[in-house]
Amino acid sequence: MTTNPLRTCHVVIALFLMLFILAACGSKVNESNYGKIEIDMTEEKVKSLLGAPTELSNINVAGLSGTSLKWVGKDGTINVQFLNGKVKAKAFSKPSAQK
Repeated sequence: MTTNPLRTCHVVIALFLMLFILAACGSKVNESNYGKIEIDMTEEKVKSLLGAPTELSNINVAGLSGTSLKWVGKDGTINVQFLNGKVKAKAFSKPSAQK
């Protein structure tokens, strides 16, 4: 079985283009997307905006369900607190400068 060098070259170029496009998309964790999060927005809408969270924790007390979700990206960290599935608080922090 022989391999066509031209076909191999096309495959390699296509892979590099796909990697470049994925890198250009970047992280969804940024100040612009943070600004789109609104009080009383559903957890599903926030996840559709930011993707899967990096960390999560849940608490249930006296019939109230609370969730804290955290997204970490190269441009910063977004923390969102939900009560019964709706945004009640949010915070954005930029990464600390590295020496």
